[in-house]
Amino acid sequence: MASTSLLLQVVFFVALAAEAMTAALAAGRRKMDWFGVCLLACVTALGGGSTRDLLLGHYPLAWVENPYLLLLVCAAALFTITFARVMHRLRWPFLLLDGLGLVVFTIIGCDVAIAMGQSPLIVIVAGMLTGIVGGILRDVLCNDVPLVFSGELYATVSIVTGAVYYFGLQLGLAHELVIVAAIATGFPLRVAAILFKWEMPKFVYDKELR
Repeated sequence: MASTSLLLQVVFFVALAAEAMTAALAAGRRKMDWFGVCLLACVTALGGGSTRDLLLGHYPLAWVENPYLLLLVCAAALFTITFARVMHRLRWPFLLLDGLGLVVFTIIGCDVAIAMGQSPLIVIVAGMLTGIVGGILRDVLCNDVPLVFSGELYATVSIVTGAVYYFGLQLGLAHELVIVAAIATGFPLRVAAILFKWEMPKFVYDKELR
């Protein structure tokens, strides 16, 4: 378990940095100052976990207990300012890291809820909130329609990952195996959704009420 948990932590830190960097680029497109860049990066990278903890009453919040997370996120955001001119060449690495981050954030969110003794539904919802809320907050603050609401297969990937993780544990499988199974399910699903442009059905209503 130790080696896999360590790997999960490393991927978590990398995903945090990647989320912060994508948020910094979004801030740059809207000509925000450096404070705005760092704030948007923190909201994006840490907002999902913070929302989960607030709703579940899980304290202290992750970044309060571990302030170095704030330093990591802000450092990644400021790094992005310095190297913004070459960031457009890294579109696919960012997409892949984002997909991996979604899966890892989901697993970590599920772990928090499981440790609190929450029901299966709440465990999966906690994982999903951890994975998607940061991006929603980023898009709202940037005055955009959140990506997760525009049909992209994103929240669904988180739900599937959380379900595989939770029920794998309930079956009594080894923790390491369940982590690998969840990642091996969620990450390829997200990559396939990007490659093949898989989307959720959309509701379109353009009639006026009279």
